[in-house]
Amino acid sequence: MFKNLLNNYLLLFICNLLCLTIEASYLEYSYINIELYHSLNKNDFSLRGNITITNLNSGAYTLSQESLTTIERNQLKQLAEENRFYRLQAVVTSSDGSRKEYLTSTRACALATSQLTDILWISLDHTGSVLGISQTVSSGNVGNCQHIHSLHIDELDEFNTEIYVKHMEAAPIPDTATFIQKLQLEREARERGETKDNRGFFAKYWMYIVPVVILVLISGATNPEATGAR
Repeated sequence: MFKNLLNNYLLLFICNLLCLTIEASYLEYSYINIELYHSLNKNDFSLRGNITITNLNSGAYTLSQESLTTIERNQLKQLAEENRFYRLQAVVTSSDGSRKEYLTSTRACALATSQLTDILWISLDHTGSVLGISQTVSSGNVGNCQHIHSLHIDELDEFNTEIYVKHMEAAPIPDTATFIQKLQLEREARERGETKDNRGFFAKYWMYIVPVVILVLISGATNPEATGAR
């Protein structure tokens, strides 16, 4: 029986290894295209740029972004002065042609005081599909929002963006073979009479002691008159 379990475990391990190899090869030759749109007023979204992740395994990418016009700079500064949120929409197109949309946001004042320096985090699952996209700005810029009125719109020209691709971490594979071998050795030792039970009295017989104690407590609780008479 143990030999069959060990053989099944080895077969499962080989299958998992093959799957990981195939997935790594797929991630290396697949790509993702991400169109970025941002909202600088209440409702409308306009094109901000485009990201192409050319290698999902290594996270290599190309990035192109539009410069802000004078009107857009003023709109962004107004968002910051009113302490509103800058919204970013990401439209993801995978190599199989499927499309998904993601929405993230950050405080406009933090983005403006950072002079349009931000980070985009792209999370992928084990198959290379996008799980989520989020935008972050340095937390040190949040405290400078009170100085937003002194910011010149000429400083809000081009986005300085870093892209980070995060892969979902695989769960560790349990060491079933070692566990089965340990069980087999313990069984063989018990059959030969080599193992001794060095546990204390209570550790050995707790399953008999505990029910008796519970019955005594229940009996005392249900007979309060007898207890008082004593």
